[in-house]
Amino acid sequence: MDEASNKPLVRPSQGVHLVVGKRFLEGTNALLIPETPDNRVLFAVPWHNHVLIGTTDTPLTQHSLEPVALEKEIDFILETVGQYLQIAPSKEDILTVFAGLRPLAASQNNKEKTKEISRDHKIIISSSGLITITGGKWTTYRKMADDTIKSAIKNGLVPVSVCQTNKIPIHGFTTVVENSHLDIYGSDAEKIKLLQKKNGWMQEQIIAEMPYTKAEIVWCIRYEMARTIEDLLARRLRILFLDARAAMKAAPVVGEILRKELLQTEEWKQSQITNFLKLAKGYLP
Repeated sequence: MDEASNKPLVRPSQGVHLVVGKRFLEGTNALLIPETPDNRVLFAVPWHNHVLIGTTDTPLTQHSLEPVALEKEIDFILETVGQYLQIAPSKEDILTVFAGLRPLAASQNNKEKTKEISRDHKIIISSSGLITITGGKWTTYRKMADDTIKSAIKNGLVPVSVCQTNKIPIHGFTTVVENSHLDIYGSDAEKIKLLQKKNGWMQEQIIAEMPYTKAEIVWCIRYEMARTIEDLLARRLRILFLDARAAMKAAPVVGEILRKELLQTEEWKQSQITNFLKLAKGYLP
């Protein structure tokens, strides 16, 4: 909008991941395949008592809020990783398949292959003084922010100052690791344990196949602003990204807790369950 003649700055690329049982890669070490037949990288990583396998790199011209894995992407991952694992996984072994979009910093020389497009973020300062940052990824957000501020200082757009946030721990910071699934909550884990202690029913697991308890659901609703079944089973507990069928099984239990906590109606709960089951089916291979 600042420079009407500018070319698009972002090029979407789809990445697909498969999740299978831990028997396919026992232990704690990850497997990295540094060069696939088409010169990409593939990995298999132990993740929350499962194995995460990926990723693909498919350039897209259109995008959606819920990207769908292409059959050719699933086949590519299975065929490639099967050459390196002692037990080759098949489609029947896939617990969940999910796709995401990378906002790659678009090439300005019309390169088509996403592997030739930079994974790094780019900072552009236009003649008006507008700073644009494009590309990058969640895991480098701190570096992206740092580079942006330094660019602003270098160009005289903000005054020079010493960083005040580089040593501030984020919420939940802790050095205590108990090798429990609650470790991801950091210091909040003790508060969840207290909920379980005060309310016996909160100690119950949501589903028998996984360790997640009802206390975690209550915690996320009361203190982390979770408001839908999707919120809870996808973004908070990750169950949808570990085992889609298990997530579908957990939906009614989670929906009932959500209904009570938010003082909603039975009709509202059923609508929540219906919407989530529809979404979850998209994660089945």
